[in-house]
Amino acid sequence: MGTVATQKRIRGGSFLVEDRASEEIFIPEEFTDEQRQIGQTVEEFVTKEVLPHAEELEQHKEGLMPELLRKAAELGLLGADVPEAYGGMGLDKASSIIIAEKIALYASFAVSHGGHSGIGTLPIAYFGTEEQKKKYLPKITSGEWLSCYCLSEPEAGSDALAAKTRAEPTPDGRHYVLNGQKMWITNGGFAEVFIVFAKVDGEKFSCFIVERNTPGFSVGAEEKKMGIKGSSTVPIFFDNAKVPAENLLHEVGRGHIVAFNILNAGRFKLAAYCMGGAKNCLAAAAKYALERKAFGKAIAEFGLIQQKLAEMAIRTYATEAMIYRTAGMIDTAMQGVDLTVADASQHAMKALEEYAVECSLNKVYASEMVDFVVDEFVQILGGYGYHQDYPAERAYRDARINRIFEGTNEINRLLITGMLFKRAMKGQLPLMAAAKKVADELMSGPALPATPAGEGLAAEAAAVAAAKKTFLFAAGVAVQKYMDKLADEQEVAAALSDIVMEAFAMESTLLRTQKLLQTKGAERAALPVAATRVFLADALDRVEKQAKSVLAACESGDTLRTQLALLRRLLKREPVNGVALRRQVARAVLEAHRYPF
Repeated sequence: MGTVATQKRIRGGSFLVEDRASEEIFIPEEFTDEQRQIGQTVEEFVTKEVLPHAEELEQHKEGLMPELLRKAAELGLLGADVPEAYGGMGLDKASSIIIAEKIALYASFAVSHGGHSGIGTLPIAYFGTEEQKKKYLPKITSGEWLSCYCLSEPEAGSDALAAKTRAEPTPDGRHYVLNGQKMWITNGGFAEVFIVFAKVDGEKFSCFIVERNTPGFSVGAEEKKMGIKGSSTVPIFFDNAKVPAENLLHEVGRGHIVAFNILNAGRFKLAAYCMGGAKNCLAAAAKYALERKAFGKAIAEFGLIQQKLAEMAIRTYATEAMIYRTAGMIDTAMQGVDLTVADASQHAMKALEEYAVECSLNKVYASEMVDFVVDEFVQILGGYGYHQDYPAERAYRDARINRIFEGTNEINRLLITGMLFKRAMKGQLPLMAAAKKVADELMSGPALPATPAGEGLAAEAAAVAAAKKTFLFAAGVAVQKYMDKLADEQEVAAALSDIVMEAFAMESTLLRTQKLLQTKGAERAALPVAATRVFLADALDRVEKQAKSVLAACESGDTLRTQLALLRRLLKREPVNGVALRRQVARAVLEAHRYPF
């Protein structure tokens, strides 16, 4: 499999202080024929093998989900990220993301697939010893053993390090005895392998591979959930469960390294599942809008329905640009990493750590995007959208969990700013120098020059530059006000994260469209240009709103009025004709009967 890696290695978070060129990013229009074939194979598998059993899965038909996961394994779909030496496919990150996107045709299967092939497999692939990899990975990738990830506890969800599950070494050092409980374990009802986090001696947060037949280990009843009903979610219990010492994963006291790096990977893949779900909903909504008649014509002809379909497509386009841009960066960072070689996990870990900010912001943005899409899906179907016999009702319920698991969106928002400022403090990211430069520019008086760009997107390039400068300006004010206590001001930190996310989304969308203009020409890129113009205009409005809330939380009186005046000058712009641009996108959706990009 040829890599899709970008040619230039880019530091995580550096998009805030550096300008990117379109040739530096990977876009989905650059998929190889092999990658497109992978996507088609996955889509056919889910359509033919999974969707016909959706109702049975929703009712938890005994053994059905494991059977389908094992069928997926026959196509290699459980080992995309595992080296071929251990039975996997050893695919690049973009190909792995394509699989996740296409599997999202049925959300419960996507959740089960991710729980096994992502967070249930990667801890061993990245952190396991050679013996652990040889013992577990071939059986996990073949589906002979299904796996899951066990971090949350009844009183330790977002605060994972507050876990109370204990692991005590036996006097002879041959075992660890585990006691405690884990909650919300995806695939726990049928998994054979459990990646479990516990504190050695009640203090040292560590990770273990636990097999289902371990004495003292038990599985509770299936949880009654709002959505993703077809997936297994159970509590698990440890009552003096003896786990062999060789099943310690990584090192004692270093479990947080495993947990948080695997969560980075899980968050990123979750974004892809959300993107796939959004595309599915858009296709179903377009089909319904074309068939449903009201006042003598199809509701697809009405402006407000077109506005909804267009906005669903536009936000999906932006999210897709973000996700595959990030995939390209991770693939570049992972070049040369051979997970079959000793110490390779350190390189893989560094690659995941490098883009922790991007993984979090992709997760938050995509999960909130798909929530918007499913809500509009219900609205377009009207009363039928609320009925269980139509697909919107289940999609609406299934989507809600995405903002909660893999770290709540609130936690991820705090992580985004926290990680950025931590990198700045370590000298890895020159945020404060860039913030000072922007503040000096604003105070100096003359108008800020627009960022130049060709092909008629100069205003959009200027908007991206303005969004980044707005973050630097607002962040500089917030740091001056709160210094090292900024993390305690969660509302301010979250607002800054929202600006970061919008800036990344704006730039990713612009660079994707610029690359399409360069490679396909103005006529074939007309639709992406329309989507980009309306998306960036709306995103900059959101940036301005969040920046105002940050400034108002930090200052008052004349100082605030001065800062708001500077912000207005920074964000001065002409409005776009969003009505006409959305109609253009809506026509493309309705002609294609699906996501049109």
